[in-house]
Amino acid sequence: MGMMGKLKETQQKIEEAKARLNHVLVDEIAADGSVKVTITANREIKSIQINEALLEDKEALEDYLIITLNKAIVKATELNELELANV
Repeated sequence: MGMMGKLKETQQKIEEAKARLNHVLVDEIAADGSVKVTITANREIKSIQINEALLEDKEALEDYLIITLNKAIVKATELNELELANV
C-alpha cells in the first residue's frame, strides 16, 4: 500500500472514531446538583437540565451553566483526544 493508500486508511479510521464519539455521552453535574449538562465526546450539547429554583437568579444560572459546560467540555475533549490518539 502506497503513501496515499495509508493516508486514506488513516482518514477513514479517524472518521469512524468521530462517528463513534457521537454516541459517547458525557454528563457533568454542578456541585449542588442544580444544573446537569450532557454532551457527546465530540462536544455537541445534547441536554441541559436546570433546577427551577435557579431560574429566579439569572446571574447564578449563567455562572452555573458556564462552569458546568466548561467541565463537560474538558471531559469530552479528553475522551476525544484519547480515542483519536488510538487511530
